[in-house]
Amino acid sequence: MKRSRIGLSLASILLSSTAIVGYARAADEAAAAASTVGELIVTASKRESTVQSLPMSIQALDGRSLAQQNVTQFSDYAKLMPTVTFQSTGPNTATVYMRGVASGLEGNHSGPLPAVGTYLDEQPITTIGGTLDIHIYDIARIEVLSGPQGTLYGASSEAGTMRIITNQPTNHFEAGYSLEGNDVAHGSGGYVAEGFVNIPVNDRVAVRLVGWDEHDSGFIDNVLGSRTFPTSGDTVTNAGKTRSAFNFADTLGARAAVKIDLNDSWTITPTLVAQDQRNKGVFGFEPDVGDLQVQRFQPDTDHDRWYQAALTVQGKIGNFDLTYSGGYFNRKVDSLSDYTDYSIHYDNAFGSGHYWVDAAGNPLNLPLQSIVGRDRFDKDSHELRIASPASDRLRFILGAFYERQTHWIIQDYVIQDFAPSVPGWPNTIWLTDQMRVDRDDAVFGEVSFDITPQLTLTGGIRGYEYNNRLHGFFGFSSTYNALTGFSSGMGVNNSNCIAGAKFRDAPCVNLDKSVSGSGETHKVNLEYKVTDDAMTYLTYSTGYRPGGVNRNGDLPPYQADTLSNYEFGWKTRWFDHKLTLNGAVFYQNWDRFQFSFLGLNSLTVINNGPTADIYGAEVSFAAQMTPDFSLTGGLAYTDAESKKFCGADTTGAIIQSCSDADAVILGGAQLPYTPKVKGDLTARYNFEWMDWQAHVQATGTYQTKTQAGLRQADIPLLGQMPAFGTVDLSVGAQKGNLSLELFAKNIADERGELNRYTPCTLSVCGAAFPGLPRAVYVVPIQPRLIGVRISQTF
Repeated sequence: MKRSRIGLSLASILLSSTAIVGYARAADEAAAAASTVGELIVTASKRESTVQSLPMSIQALDGRSLAQQNVTQFSDYAKLMPTVTFQSTGPNTATVYMRGVASGLEGNHSGPLPAVGTYLDEQPITTIGGTLDIHIYDIARIEVLSGPQGTLYGASSEAGTMRIITNQPTNHFEAGYSLEGNDVAHGSGGYVAEGFVNIPVNDRVAVRLVGWDEHDSGFIDNVLGSRTFPTSGDTVTNAGKTRSAFNFADTLGARAAVKIDLNDSWTITPTLVAQDQRNKGVFGFEPDVGDLQVQRFQPDTDHDRWYQAALTVQGKIGNFDLTYSGGYFNRKVDSLSDYTDYSIHYDNAFGSGHYWVDAAGNPLNLPLQSIVGRDRFDKDSHELRIASPASDRLRFILGAFYERQTHWIIQDYVIQDFAPSVPGWPNTIWLTDQMRVDRDDAVFGEVSFDITPQLTLTGGIRGYEYNNRLHGFFGFSSTYNALTGFSSGMGVNNSNCIAGAKFRDAPCVNLDKSVSGSGETHKVNLEYKVTDDAMTYLTYSTGYRPGGVNRNGDLPPYQADTLSNYEFGWKTRWFDHKLTLNGAVFYQNWDRFQFSFLGLNSLTVINNGPTADIYGAEVSFAAQMTPDFSLTGGLAYTDAESKKFCGADTTGAIIQSCSDADAVILGGAQLPYTPKVKGDLTARYNFEWMDWQAHVQATGTYQTKTQAGLRQADIPLLGQMPAFGTVDLSVGAQKGNLSLELFAKNIADERGELNRYTPCTLSVCGAAFPGLPRAVYVVPIQPRLIGVRISQTF
């Protein structure tokens, strides 16, 4: 009873291939025997359109495809879309990238805003802490829009947008369930149980309820190990704390929607969705310790729960469609992380153990450190838009948008019996207690005009203002600063604390800064319909990401970065719709891009870097070779290179020239998490078996090598993430409303790498000390998973 990533992956893989094509196969097992490739209705342009008719790069997967391909998690559809990549340290921490617009370390709680926006129905749910891993069940479709979407979607859609569209209540009764069990290599068993019911209350009111329960098995072992602190000479072991497959996850969630038709023209739809996930262990292994092995000395836990309440109102004023969407989003994350790596490596590098003292001033024998994290997110968003009839020769969409999101950050670094602690926080060596507020206001419009029946010109503009503020406390105690000689700016100090200012339980306020800006994003699109089955388009579009404040208030704020996109694309159907072939070529200029790294005392620093040039091409196809045999596939080529970067001075101004040896980023450096080539291919054969409709399916994926580092000093310490490929297999059958599926994901148990990271400054945690493993962690793809699923609808 689990439907873990294997089925998900299979589903995703197919998804990916059909997705990058820019279309989605809306076919279940029976319809798969049809002789043509199907199309999908989407709302990416904030109007209903078919994927093939939209002059833009869009990847879409409908609910039937998602279900038949076993997609339940983010990684299952995201990793298999050739234009999409991501970095992650575990569940709910993914930072999504599109078309190579990636600089790394952007999922940090004090990092820059994401460059890819995520929407649940009409509401933005993008957060700094990572893309929400929304359980995928009873979903109408997933839409992925590649390239800047700054006109219709705004600030966090600089590189693209992901939209998860749920099934809405309908006026007829329906219900269903799905049960799955699986087993993960190097781990144990998992399950997924999920179900839905749609109840029409009367002819104008309907309710839809959905629920899910998932357990994901771990596959990383916490093995026996020891560490010796140079200062004290004492050794700590993790005896009694070892465990096989200790990185497991449990997820519970539910969704409710009510659709109320006030009359024939107006509908209101309130929705509520909530999810609770508890994780244990870490999801990266230490190569210096062993394959899928780590040595952890204190607990690692994460409890992530969130809910969103939303309201959508749709109606007509004359011939115009009016839509209001508003939502309130709340997310809470409580975490506990073993930070022994920091203690050991800093003691080896700097003798820091001399400063980790007890009340008598004596160095602690075993200064094990842990991080107690507490993150609280709130988001208010509202959008009002009006659209003229889509059939008009001159048509438009006009709207206004407002969003305010807050993030209360607590990072409490604790060493038991540590005496010179932050006032009011026993045992705390470092405290971050801050409130981040990001506000975005915008008005937007898009106008299309049919110059001829075949030629259409579209122009869009979005005017925006943003204001981002960070205030609170960061640093050590004044006693510890005096003991170590660290900067008095990082902690409690009368000359640094703002007189009379208070923030929650912080000892003082030593940071209160804001940054604001305004501007416009643009879009110009020229579409030419060659025939009813062939279309080409040219697009110029821009996107932006707001600036912000560094957590270390001694550093200058970072400014907004911008992306300009130049694209030529085509969408075609051939041989009586038996073949769909789509593609695009593009060039993107990413100006003064924001990038993050761990600086002094492993504190996140965000700088505006140089410009990056990104050249790419994407192509995809879907072919119904015979009524029973289909092939789908996608391929993307992305060459994303940074210009040379010599660093910035204390005011944030970029240093104009330097030698290659002194450069922070070398000219021509490949942007991180971006394979030059990524693709997938799926073959599916349907046949009759007794009185069942059966199928077999094989999917292969491949991507070239990538790297996690961007700075010249980081790349050799982190190393490269090698190229890898995977193969997934499935066999299943359907009879009436009952279906059975047996599947295997990553059948060869490949150890593909999604991320590499260190818990502290790379030059320290990534360094080699005698007898001490480097604290470099590798986040792998899920090992081989074999599962079985039963599903039924009523």
